[in-house]
Amino acid sequence: MTTRTAAVQKSAAKEAYDVFLSSCPSRQLFSTLTDKWLLLVLNALSGGAKRYSELNRLMAGVSPKMLTQTLRSMERDGLVTRSVEPTVPVTVAYQATDLGCSLFSVATQFKAWAETNFDSVSAARELYDSTGDSKRRDSGSPAVLSS
Repeated sequence: MTTRTAAVQKSAAKEAYDVFLSSCPSRQLFSTLTDKWLLLVLNALSGGAKRYSELNRLMAGVSPKMLTQTLRSMERDGLVTRSVEPTVPVTVAYQATDLGCSLFSVATQFKAWAETNFDSVSAARELYDSTGDSKRRDSGSPAVLSS
């Protein structure tokens, strides 16, 4: 039996999880974490625990089914906890776990970037769309736009 140094073990562990590899189990987690509803739920919960109805009202456009699926997935992944209060009607609240809280800064930065840069992205889309898709397909290579 060979003994591996801590550095070798750390290197092997790093190689074991590489989201660029299709067979890597961390790719599924990466895909889950980049879901738009998950990022919005994390942003909503960064202010503290929220009831299901509060989350549903806060996140315009999410269907109850999609919100429920997202919350269940987050609970399964250990990102949120679900607490049920035996009231009439039953009150269900969600709160981020320590693991979920560790994603707050990423989710907040992602939200802030989207809100800050939407105008620039929108302008780039308009420019792209105005150049005509057929020009890009005919060239056989990615379009390069000069300023």
